[in-house]
Amino acid sequence: MNAKYTISLRKLFKPIMKRLAYLLAYPMLWGISKLPYKLFYAFSDFAFFLIYYLVGYRKKVVKENLQFAFPEKSEEEILLIRKKFYHHFCDLFLEMAKTISISAEELKKRFVLKNPQKLQEIEALNKSYILMMGHYNSYEWVTALQLQGMTYKAFGIYKRIKNPYFDKMIRDSRGKFGVEMLDKDEVIRQMISDKRGGVLASYGMIADQAPKGGKTKYWRDFMGRRVPVFIGSEVAAKKLDFTVTYLKIEKVKRGFYEAELIPITENPQNLTDYQITDAYFDLLEKQIRRQPENYLWTHKRWKHVGKENENQRQ
Repeated sequence: MNAKYTISLRKLFKPIMKRLAYLLAYPMLWGISKLPYKLFYAFSDFAFFLIYYLVGYRKKVVKENLQFAFPEKSEEEILLIRKKFYHHFCDLFLEMAKTISISAEELKKRFVLKNPQKLQEIEALNKSYILMMGHYNSYEWVTALQLQGMTYKAFGIYKRIKNPYFDKMIRDSRGKFGVEMLDKDEVIRQMISDKRGGVLASYGMIADQAPKGGKTKYWRDFMGRRVPVFIGSEVAAKKLDFTVTYLKIEKVKRGFYEAELIPITENPQNLTDYQITDAYFDLLEKQIRRQPENYLWTHKRWKHVGKENENQRQ
């Protein structure tokens, strides 16, 4: 078959297949979201059995990450943390689906801001702010902050999903209580536009991913290893004079979370380079070390370890 013809067929059927995948998956996700909580978490236990014992999704990656981050722990300890992580991982994924139909009252009950007075203090500064968090505990239900006193326009920063139908589903579910989802490539433009227009806003950023390739400006220790880190939040805060706050999220029990706002700085332009980034990673690491099973271990966070000098020569 002609190569150009094959490519044309792929282009023709690709959007059709994306829509078909969505039409097949959405009814199931919606049905799961409507389950009573006892059945909902029983289904999560079933999903854990499938993913952990039968599929074995990224078990090797998770184990290697844990061994890398906790070299002092025994094999038995690592395996126990890994097993606990997969229970949390399944809950987290299904709680994302639960967002499709969860009510405002239910979300407020399950994701509680412990210090709402701190939110009032931050907004009283009359400056936009960056809300930094990690892939730790329920970052999916952070939209609950809109229901607990936040008055600023709220943006959640995310990476656009290639399937436009699932992307719209994510935008709609996360945005149902007033949060506008913003692709990572649109962030700076939006921030500058808001600043010029006098719009006060909150920008929620998960900043613990590993940068991809190319030159990295800053390396630091994270979980005892030298790694490259994103500094975009710090750069934006300094350039636009935004305050920076860390959102500490803890799991109270299954399906219930408490969040605490921990200010990092009100005046970022007064701090030395990387001081904001260091404060963020120090706070995140403290949480991970205390309860490691609640961190997202499936991504290859330490894949660049040992490449710092090589990176600097490029």
